[in-house]
Amino acid sequence: MSDSSLKLIAGLGNPGKDYARTRHNIGFLVVDALASGSSLELNKSRFESAYVKGKIKGRDVFLIKPMSYMNRSGGPVQKFAAYYKIQLPNIIIVHDDMDLDFGKIKIVQGRGHGGHNGVRSIIDSFGRKECIRVRVGVGHPGGQRGVTGHVLGRFTPDEQNELDATLEVAVKACLLILDKGITHAMNRVNTRR
Repeated sequence: MSDSSLKLIAGLGNPGKDYARTRHNIGFLVVDALASGSSLELNKSRFESAYVKGKIKGRDVFLIKPMSYMNRSGGPVQKFAAYYKIQLPNIIIVHDDMDLDFGKIKIVQGRGHGGHNGVRSIIDSFGRKECIRVRVGVGHPGGQRGVTGHVLGRFTPDEQNELDATLEVAVKACLLILDKGITHAMNRVNTRR
């Protein structure tokens, strides 16, 4: 993450109460937790996104939740970044990831979409993939059947018990990136047991 002033953290999810507490919306939940912990509220709207601007770890940061549905997340994020002249390496995308066990967090940068349609939309919209991603594990149902139902499904009781701790680690990952940079954050978060 470069030292230029503005940063953007986008949590991916789907709008509406039907999706509110589903695995696919864990990006929204992380950004909400990050806002709450910084005494901020995403109560403004622009470029099909709920957003707030505030100071976090001494940096000017936009927290946004694209409201265009997951598969079209790229348009709002790209428009927001273009309007505020935020460079792609200064953007953190927080999203669910079926390739990681539930609760596992992994930070990556410059990687492909890995089959995630929200990330694919962002890469397509920017034409590049240098953004930082905080991948939040939601587990995999096994096989190809049931994948959509899994990500759009609500948390199991066991997952619900782990959810607060998962959100806390994902928030800490974002804060570490802002405060110490991506290399330090990756060394701390990606090696966590």
